[in-house]
Parts: sequence; C-alpha cells; structure tokens
Amino acid sequence: MDSEEDMLDMYSGEDDFYSDDYKDSDNDDDDDGEPDYGFVEEDADDSAMIASHRSQKNYCVLKEEDIIRHQVEDIERVSVVLSITEVEASILLRHYHWSVGKVHDEWFADEERVRNAVGILECPVVPPSDDDTELTCGICFDSYPPENIVSVSCGHPFCTTCWTGYITTTINDGPGCLMLRCPDPSCLAAVGHDMVDKLASDEDKEKYNRYFLRSYIEDNRKMKWCPAPGCDYAIDFVAGSGNYDVSCLCSFGFCWNCTEEAHRPVDCSTVSKWILKNSAESENMNWILANSKPCPRCKRPIEKNQGCMHMTCTPPCKYEFCWLCLGAWMDHGERTGGFYACNRYEVAKQEGQYDETERRREMAKNSLERYTHYYERWASNQTSRQKAMTDLQQLQTHNLEKLSDKQCTPESQLKFILEAWLQIIECRRVLKWTYAYGYYLPDHEHAKRVFFEYLQGEAESGLERLHQCVEKDLLQFLNAEGPSKDFNDFRTKLAGLTSVTKNYFENLVKALENGLADVDSHAACSSKSTSSKSTGCSSKTRGKGKGSSRTG
Repeated sequence: MDSEEDMLDMYSGEDDFYSDDYKDSDNDDDDDGEPDYGFVEEDADDSAMIASHRSQKNYCVLKEEDIIRHQVEDIERVSVVLSITEVEASILLRHYHWSVGKVHDEWFADEERVRNAVGILECPVVPPSDDDTELTCGICFDSYPPENIVSVSCGHPFCTTCWTGYITTTINDGPGCLMLRCPDPSCLAAVGHDMVDKLASDEDKEKYNRYFLRSYIEDNRKMKWCPAPGCDYAIDFVAGSGNYDVSCLCSFGFCWNCTEEAHRPVDCSTVSKWILKNSAESENMNWILANSKPCPRCKRPIEKNQGCMHMTCTPPCKYEFCWLCLGAWMDHGERTGGFYACNRYEVAKQEGQYDETERRREMAKNSLERYTHYYERWASNQTSRQKAMTDLQQLQTHNLEKLSDKQCTPESQLKFILEAWLQIIECRRVLKWTYAYGYYLPDHEHAKRVFFEYLQGEAESGLERLHQCVEKDLLQFLNAEGPSKDFNDFRTKLAGLTSVTKNYFENLVKALENGLADVDSHAACSSKSTSSKSTGCSSKTRGKGKGSSRTG
C-alpha cells in the first residue's frame, strides 16, 4: 500500500474526532494507585471501526472515473425519461447546471419553451433538400455535394471544412465551447458533442472532453474540486450536518463552504478576516506607524537604527533633524539639552503638541504587538502540524516496521502510535485556528475571554504532553537493542494521553461552536442566584422589623 494513502485512510476520519457519537473509555484509577490513562486493548477488526466512521461522513471523494460514471448515468436517466437522444440530454443538463430534477421540472412544465431556450429544435428552420443538388455553404459560399454538408437541428448548411474551423476556434477559446451554437448569426440551435466527435481533431476532442468533464463539477452546486494544487479529485457534498470540513484523498483538508483549509470550530467569516489581515497592507502600515517617523521635509518614513538622535534623511533629501522633536538639527546643541536629550521635545510634549501623534503611534504599536502575539502562535502550530504529518509518514514507511522488529510486536498492535499522531495533527489544526478566534474575540466580553483562554490553555498543555511523549519517548524504543520491558507502560501512557487530549479538544471545540454560550448561561444563573439571595435577605430583615415592633 502506498504510504501516503495509508496515512490518509486513517486521517480521513478526522471529522469524527469530536462527534458526540464517539464514546470514551472510563478513566478510573487502578488498584495500585497508578493513574489509568484510559487505554483500551485494540479491537481485532479496526477496519470495521474506520468504515463505521466513514459511513457517518456527509461527503464522498470522486475520482475521474467516478465523475465520468455519474455524468453518464445522469445523461442516460434524462434521455430515458424525456425520450430524447443522449446528445440532447447532455445539452439540457449543461444548461440547467447538471440538475436532473430541475431538467425534469422545467421540461414537463413547458417543453416548447425549454426547447427554444436551450436550442433543441423539433423541426429544422431550413428544410432538407430532396434531391442530390449541390448546397451552398453559409460561411465560404462554395457549393458542395450533400455528403460534404453538415448541419444541426436547425438545418443550416455548412461544409465540413468550415465546421471544423469553427469548432476548433471555439474550443481554443475555452470552456465556452460547451455552449456552442449554430454558426448562423440568427440561429440559436445548440451544437452537441456528436459534432465535435465527428469533425474535430484528436487534440481538440481531448480539450472538449476535459471541459465537458469539468463542467459536471464546476456547474454542479453539490460538487467542488479539491482546491489543493495538482489534485484532480472532486467532493460530492451532502448538506445538512452543519460541518463543512472535508478531507480529500490527496490528504488535503478544506472547508466546503469557503474552500479555505479546514478550520473547524472557527466560522468562515472569522477565517476570511484573518487571512485577509495576514495578507493585507494594513499591518505594514501599522509597523511603519509604530516604528518610524516621517521626515519633516520630504515626509518619507524613517526608521531609527542607532542610538544617536541625529537623523539624516536619504538622498536626495538629506535633511538633518532631531528624532525626538523633528526639529532641524542645526538648531540643537547645549541649549537644547544635548544630543541625547532634547528638552524641546519635553517642553512641547508638556504643552500637548505631540499628544495626538504619540497616541496614534502608541495605539499602532499595541495593535501590532497584539496581532504579532496571535499570528506567531497561529503560524507555529501550522508548522508543528506539518512536521507531525511528515513524522507520521516517516513512521508508516520506515519506523513502524523497525519498531515492530525490535519490540517483537506485530504492526497491527502498534496502531495506538498512529492514532496518537493523527490526534496530534488534528489538534494542531484546531489549536491553530483558536488563535484566530481569540484575536477577534471582543475585549469587552471579559468573562468569555477568560473562559476561552482557560479551555485553550488546558487543551494546549495536554497536546504538548502528548506530542512530547510520541516524539521523544518513542525514540528510546526505536534505538533500543532489543525488546524493552517498559514498552507496555509506554503503550498505556500514550493511549491514555491520546484519550485525555481528545477530551480536552472536544470541550474546546464544543465551547467555540456554541459561541462560549456556557459563560452567558452561567452568568445568568449567578445573577438569578444573587437576586434570590438579596430578596431573601430583604424578607428576613422586614420580618425581624415587624416582630420587634409587635414585641415593643
């Protein structure tokens, strides 16, 4: 089995990592006081479990042969139901974006209107000639015998040479050739792929068939191409589950809704803003504003790279000025406090002349520092995820067999290591996008931010423990001379950490998908409880007052 596909066979179940249907084992303490990491012995038939997970997916990956099969089946179905040729059926389906149901509804509602709109004519506009007289081509105006004249449903006569040139030119213009019409300017009769097969060259036929195949995906609302570079697989998606993350056979995971990389539990809007911010010029401007000052003469931004306050603008300006007060350097000296302390700046600052400029610079600096904080962690987790995917492939192609030989353990019993790596890859992806979520979390929602950072911190610390265990602790067994008595303890520890980390990220994913609603409900309950206590205290106070009054 190819190593990359083997890795993907397990990884393709990532959408079920955080599903409610997945039941974890109980984590009770052992009798000897050692912590139980929730390790469960491997089921003999892991393929059944993987197949079960796959059956829950709301999409399927289509290879080229699958696309062709679906396309042919749709054409044949429409052809049989409407009693038309397959060429006409394919023209109808392209017009209605390959929706069989839409074709049927429109056709049975008003067949004549559909025929005229699509270009499938029942009767020819130009009646066929009854004798063997020569016909005049409508393009080159030469006369040809009937066997050299070709026409579509409209009956307009054109010679095979002109037809070939017309079809070739249209195909070379791009996918618009799929909506080819009769060469007569006043005619809307459609030209089907039968004409292309009959008259086009082999190269043009290949281009046309490629456009025809791609139209089945690109015009179909339920299907999309995998956006990974060089991937020819398509995804057939079934809406309704609310989870848009899909994983292609090429190992690329992406969001069906926005076609960006998979980003659950963060919504598409947040991802779009984050990606735009990462690529926008706004951060460059923030950096310039925070770390530079404009030359007082030419206004070009200048960065201070040495300790002296004496600044010299680059040619051709060459203006010399003070970094602090932006005044001309020739006006500085002992009377201004020296070269390293400009009292003009201090006086002007006290008078409020630099307040707005400094405030804007400080705001830009704080904004830049905050963005850098989240971006660095977002990028670091992306790098760690890519490294984990490389390590997993290395494990599958080389290290798994090596470990099996050294520890005298069948490879089927080492799947707990693969599962740990798959969990790490998925958790790195989730953790990466939580930093984009945190960046856009409003500052005034303090309770939500505290709760979010707590869940994120717990999940991240659990992930780091798991990653360190599978990355470093495994090395001693790979480098061992023979079987180690500690390997079973390592198995238990790693399986347990995998389970615990999964639980942490389940909680994080659910909380973010619910918009951290638990914070609002908890606050409401606390408010109600406080109100009840206050009401109770007031009642007791009033009761005592009445009692003392009666006693008196």
